[in-house]
Amino acid sequence: MAKLRVTRSIIPNLFTLMNLFGGFIAITRIAEGDFVGATWFIILASIFDGLDGAVARLTNSTSDLGVELDSLCDAVSFGLAPSFMIYQAHFITEPQYGLILAALPALAGTYRLARFNVQLSGSGDKRYFSGMPIPAGAITIISYTLFFHNGDLMPASWKPLAMTLVTIIVAIAMISTIKYDAFPRLSRKAIRERPFVFAMFVAGAIAIVVTRGEFLFPFMVLYIVFGMLRSFVFWLRDRAVSDEDDDVLEQSEPSPFDM
Repeated sequence: MAKLRVTRSIIPNLFTLMNLFGGFIAITRIAEGDFVGATWFIILASIFDGLDGAVARLTNSTSDLGVELDSLCDAVSFGLAPSFMIYQAHFITEPQYGLILAALPALAGTYRLARFNVQLSGSGDKRYFSGMPIPAGAITIISYTLFFHNGDLMPASWKPLAMTLVTIIVAIAMISTIKYDAFPRLSRKAIRERPFVFAMFVAGAIAIVVTRGEFLFPFMVLYIVFGMLRSFVFWLRDRAVSDEDDDVLEQSEPSPFDM
């Protein structure tokens, strides 16, 4: 008789499955028009998404299965659920292109997850993500939908264009190779290494609590723009260094006309 083998990896995997369960409930809430409830369940899913990795490290039970399971659950909670939300909130009224635009976050986020799994290695710089992580993309979309598109913080005439721009920009940010900061760990070493990033996240968290969530979308916009600007500055710097190296090589080569 076959026996069910229970290993330590079941503990973090249960947290991962709770992430998926949160995403599933969020989808049911969206179908019933309860966007506020759906937002809370997507945020709850993101909490479980953060906890599963921490629990796996604490129990020394990281595994390839856990990595793949995490990506599958993320694709539902932070890809499918936000895409369904913006479809129900706006794009359902655009029969010609609404389905395509609403699907972009799910498509881009799933592609990013697959790319992350292929490139996963222990030698990478864990301070940054290559491309905006899919939970950040989901939070950007749901915070805009809840407080701006469905709220009174934006003129109604701006909302259709704003929803389209937010959707496209988030999708591009996820599939890009722009470096985005990972949330710094709560340790003295992490704070000493990246005091500005730590202060930025803490200040953002305080502002979000004080404004009862209304600052969440502006904070995510700053997160996206900061990553883009930093990548542009680094690109300019690398290009300048490359041009200087080319000039040095050209000057060091002997001219055939020199005697």
